[in-house]
Amino acid sequence: MRNEFAKTLTELAKHNKDIVLLAGDIGNKLFDNFKAKYPDRFYNCGVAEANMTGVASGLASSGLRPITYTITPFNTARCFEQIRLDVCYPNLPVIIVGTGSGLSYASLGATHHSMEDIAILRTLPNLQIVCPADTREVRACIIEALKSNKPTYIRLGKKGEPKIHKKIPKLKIGKGLILKKGKDLAILGVGNTLSIAKECTEYLAKKNIFADLISFHTPKPLDSKLLGSLFKSKKLIIIIEEHGLIGGVGSAVLEWANLNKKDASKVIRFGGPDKFLTGCGNQKEARKLIGLDSKKIGLKILESIKKQ
Repeated sequence: MRNEFAKTLTELAKHNKDIVLLAGDIGNKLFDNFKAKYPDRFYNCGVAEANMTGVASGLASSGLRPITYTITPFNTARCFEQIRLDVCYPNLPVIIVGTGSGLSYASLGATHHSMEDIAILRTLPNLQIVCPADTREVRACIIEALKSNKPTYIRLGKKGEPKIHKKIPKLKIGKGLILKKGKDLAILGVGNTLSIAKECTEYLAKKNIFADLISFHTPKPLDSKLLGSLFKSKKLIIIIEEHGLIGGVGSAVLEWANLNKKDASKVIRFGGPDKFLTGCGNQKEARKLIGLDSKKIGLKILESIKKQ
């Protein structure tokens, strides 16, 4: 995902001279091509993410289109106050990009895990949150974020994520993508868990249970029209996210259901527990440790169906 981000941004910068990239002492080789072509539009702000956010807000207020980039917890939790007051309060079109979201940096420990970023950032007025599922969604999300002219947080994985889309999807912020239709239930994959959601639909199909496969790439604003349709037509709505269960996309959907007087018992959430992950391993191993495994999820869905 991060390679696609760099590639896409370099291409877009050719046609949009207002694009300015700010990095938090990361991605130096990643952005070599960007720096070579646009040396006066790249700034390494060092390990000073709060300052980087403030600089971005100043550039945006001057009419430029700044994009900040660094490892997710350092570009979100570390500079939450600056995002809140410097970007969201004046409603400036700064794009905040977090790379290595969720458990992408599993082996580096809790300092580099980001299982709370959606929870904290979706509380901020004016901010859009977008979680692309693969490299092709990354490209579409960047293009749409620039078009929107609004404060936007883009939550990237790291590298090696499975490609789900065969071509660049017609993606709109705030509108989920239905990739496959099924009559029984709906499985919503958030960001890079879409591949797990896809495996779940395939597993359940072998059991004669057919599910919608949906890329639910926008935690904020939620796709109210799609959710209304799902609550009306589906027996269960499954949400899979590489994020803590507290305050994540599943929580947002439950809040929406309560506000709109829908049957919240239809929602089943899969995500991280309310604790720091102390086990050591790669992303795949970390996911298994917290139950983000397609077969385990599939079995739990079957159990829930039998209880209905």
